[in-house]
This record gives sequence, C-alpha cells and structure tokens, in this order.
Amino acid sequence: MPERSEVLVTNTTPLISLAAAMGNLDVLRFLYRRVVVPYEVAQEVCAGGAHAFGVDAFQGADWLDIQPAPVPLLAFLQNSLDQGEASVIQTAMNLGLPLVCIDETAGRRVARLCDLTLTGSIGVLLKAKHLGYAISMPDAIAKMRHQGIWLSERVVQFALTH
Repeated sequence: MPERSEVLVTNTTPLISLAAAMGNLDVLRFLYRRVVVPYEVAQEVCAGGAHAFGVDAFQGADWLDIQPAPVPLLAFLQNSLDQGEASVIQTAMNLGLPLVCIDETAGRRVARLCDLTLTGSIGVLLKAKHLGYAISMPDAIAKMRHQGIWLSERVVQFALTH
C-alpha cells in the first residue's frame, strides 16, 4: 500500500466513473489519505435516487469526507461552471487543498486558472495501477463506457499505453 499523504477534492463525474470502472470507490481510499466531497457534489451523486447508478458505491464509502453544507461560491466560479465543479474548486481553495479530481474540460481549465493540481478518473486509475492496485485498464474503460461515460479516443489511448 502506498503512503497516503495527499488529500483530494473530487467532483461528481469521477465518483460515478470510478464506481463504473471498479464497482466501488476503494481505489480512492487506496491512494488518498482524505477524499473531500463538497456538499453540492454529494447532492448531485444522489440526485437520481437510491437506485441511480453509483449511489450505492458512494453511500458505501463511509470514509469519504462529505462536507455538511453548501460552500459560498465566488461569482466567477458560479457564472462559469456547474455547481459541482464550482464547489470542488471553491472548497479546494478554501481549505488550501491543491489537488482536485475533475473530468470535464471547462472545470479543468478553471481549476488550472486557480492554480490547482488536476487529476481525473483515468489519472486516478493509472496512478493506482502503477502503485500496485489490481486494475485492468481495458476492462475499466469498457465498464465505464457500458455505463455511458464518454471518454475521448485520446484519453483511452493514453490510458491503454501508460
């Protein structure tokens, strides 16, 4: 098991994607000492009800640090991103946590502008694989796609060759 020193603030899509790829969120627990989930992200994950895909994996990960209340957003975040992405970036900045997990292009762009370090679903899987976590990237990608998660061919080729 690697030294879990980093703290990660995560968005909705990576949680759903990792649940699709692995069946649970344990890969996050393997990699990170603490995984912060903004209140808004928790609401998005559970918005489809108890039977929506990924909700069981999310609710089963009782070690996630789910924030208890919405975070007040800076106007530029509120006006340029959806609530989940904006809350991830705002939470990371408020708590002084430099690492965020966002898959969407717009959110990644704004996170970079805010001087945050980025990873995404595929980055999490690749890091875990390189640290010895049992992952078949072709299987993980197939499972993600089966659940309707869109991955660009560039991202898929990167994942399969690294």
